[in-house]
Amino acid sequence: QVHLVESGGQLVQAGGSLSLACAASGLTFSTYVMAWFRQAPGKEREFVAGINGNAGNIYYTDSVKGRFTISRDNAKNTVYLQMNSLKPEDTAVYYCAARQQYWTISTSPGTYDYWGQGTQVTVSS
Repeated sequence: QVHLVESGGQLVQAGGSLSLACAASGLTFSTYVMAWFRQAPGKEREFVAGINGNAGNIYYTDSVKGRFTISRDNAKNTVYLQMNSLKPEDTAVYYCAARQQYWTISTSPGTYDYWGQGTQVTVSS
């Protein structure tokens, strides 16, 4: 059984930094594209960043480019999201997702096979 468990969400002031982690189990981690999505109240779930199996293919949504960094440690079955220069509009529940693809990163939530429970990130102004 696949489990994705996010951690690291908390309240932070605008301009601050936060690091999220997602620990995966029950899957051959290095063969999966991993991604971070977020969902703010009243809004649809949106793609934030994705990384392929060997970290050779990385993609960010425009609003986080230059501020967020996605990375993975296949030895630890963990994917990370380093978030810098946080803005109030980054406030959302952040979800980790896994897609059984080695290379192609999709921005569509419906194409991902497994999801974590989410972790709340709140950025105060």
